[in-house]
Amino acid sequence: MQLYNSLTAAKQEFVIPTNRPVKLYVCGVTPYETTHIGHARTFIVFDVLIRYLRWRGAEVQYCQNVTDVDDPLFERARRDGVSWQDLTEDQVAWLLHDYATLNIEPPTYFPRASEEISAMIPMIERLIDLGHAYVRDGNVYFSVRTDPEFGTLARMGYDEMLATANQRGNKPDDSRKEDPLDFVLWQTGNPGDPTWDSPWGSGRPGWHIECSAMSTRYLGSRIDIHGGGRDLLFPHHSCEIAQTEPVTGQRPFVDVWMHAGLVWFDGEKMSKSLGNLVFVRDAATKYGPDALRWQLLSRPYREEFDYQHEETDRAKSTVERLRQALRTTGGAGDALDRADARDAFRAALDDDLDTPLALTILAGLANEILAAASEGRDVAQAQHVLAELVGVLGLRVADEKLA
Repeated sequence: MQLYNSLTAAKQEFVIPTNRPVKLYVCGVTPYETTHIGHARTFIVFDVLIRYLRWRGAEVQYCQNVTDVDDPLFERARRDGVSWQDLTEDQVAWLLHDYATLNIEPPTYFPRASEEISAMIPMIERLIDLGHAYVRDGNVYFSVRTDPEFGTLARMGYDEMLATANQRGNKPDDSRKEDPLDFVLWQTGNPGDPTWDSPWGSGRPGWHIECSAMSTRYLGSRIDIHGGGRDLLFPHHSCEIAQTEPVTGQRPFVDVWMHAGLVWFDGEKMSKSLGNLVFVRDAATKYGPDALRWQLLSRPYREEFDYQHEETDRAKSTVERLRQALRTTGGAGDALDRADARDAFRAALDDDLDTPLALTILAGLANEILAAASEGRDVAQAQHVLAELVGVLGLRVADEKLA
């Protein structure tokens, strides 16, 4: 199996372990305005990866976090006049509802940052002891100058890294920093923010240390695959590498970094700030979960994705044709033997999870079944192959026909 590693910018062989589970960590949501199509695409991509690995016989330990300690969540809670805890509960409930709607497998571990503070503090203490972090007025910062490889994942120069970090919450004018790019490990926070006790005083963790603590706590010091949306390449995942590897001693602590391309809507980047979010609950109600899943898998996962309602409508027609192929009844003529479709399907997903090709194979097989059935041929075996393969992609279309 070949997977594209964002760290090396190349495909590399991924050997599925036979004596232990595959360890997968995917950065989850900050729980407000969930679940939109951008979330769904990322999580469906990794859901297919998990299903495929299990189809290949692997055990998978999958950890996906909830970032419920973060500025955007607290700001939204204040704006709406609700507690951050109530907002979190409401949004996580929507997330789990949408997962069930889209047939996304639940994670093995689903930790919330607010419940994992005890794992973050020792990591921060260790970084201070190692000289990678420093304390200023109850705040703790990671010193990027102590890591000569900082930002390698992002392939950016210093100026571009700083500009990107500033767009995503960095405070370059913080006078307590030794370098404007240094990032927060622990902070006193804003008035009204939740706080926890620490050796540096009352405060809360920075965003990046949360995932480092949760990934290593639940999956150990070496992770096979770490994923998320492409917008996490920098600063989030770059900071994770910088702060995790000195503590664990594992270099690299992740074997393969996988990133899904961002989602656009009718030619514009889909974002909370632009107010052009498309929510799963609306699209799935209108087109059906299988059609939405089909549409979100119809482009290479690393590419940007321009979501358009018209294309989801066409996906709905394609899914209906698969349904017809599984429901049709053939005759007693020559059997349609398409066991070889499994090999083609496997080859597609082995090539960096080529879901567009896998979908093409399924659509072609459905057409062959319908044509063969109309000629009176026996299509039962081909239907079983189709039912098996659509299940690997998480489509429920086969559930109505074959148990």
